[in-house]
Amino acid sequence: MSRAPIAIALDAPDLATLRGWVSQTSEYVTTMKVGLEVFCRDGHAAISAARDAATTPVDIFLDLKLHDIPATVAGAARAIASAQPRFLTVHASGGPAMIAAAAEALPDTLITAVTVLTSLDDTDLDAIGLVGPPESAVVRLAKMATAAGARALVCSPQEVAAVRHAVGAGIVLITPGVRPAGGATDDQRRVATPQQAIADGADLLVIGRPITAAADVSLAARTIAASLR
Repeated sequence: MSRAPIAIALDAPDLATLRGWVSQTSEYVTTMKVGLEVFCRDGHAAISAARDAATTPVDIFLDLKLHDIPATVAGAARAIASAQPRFLTVHASGGPAMIAAAAEALPDTLITAVTVLTSLDDTDLDAIGLVGPPESAVVRLAKMATAAGARALVCSPQEVAAVRHAVGAGIVLITPGVRPAGGATDDQRRVATPQQAIADGADLLVIGRPITAAADVSLAARTIAASLR
């Protein structure tokens, strides 16, 4: 059975839980996402744990959302080179020089530019002074980031079709804010179902709590993966 283009968000309270989630889901998905909280707590051990617990090889999505001056982001990128992540996130709003610095420092990793967080809506964009609506802001940032060297983008499923049209087929589009029909949206505001996100052009879906908070983690992963075939 082929695995689904899903990145499990490993927002685990400890490494033992992380290993359990990976072992129960890696048969069905392609990617494991190590986020900021886990990496700050466990560092490279979290990446090693994810790889070691997988029953079949998985890609590592290191979701640190780096945002600083270009030299600092380049140094941070070089500091995690030994972990060999498939994806490393930076904030697109850090600007083209910062994105280019990350891409140059880590050429074997897909530098992944986060456009507009899925927790933000029109009101939030107004409050922070980012010209919206969200779709316009996302497309504008996506074009800038890919021109600067980003080879993947993070956008909500509600903008993925517009982003695909804007950047073409060569860029990996990653969508958080993915929820099965009828599922709780939690702190996400711009959401869609897995099937809709894929239909609109997403390459990789980030899914956390609908799988990791399920009573049967393996069954939840298998069910959502099967729904995409």
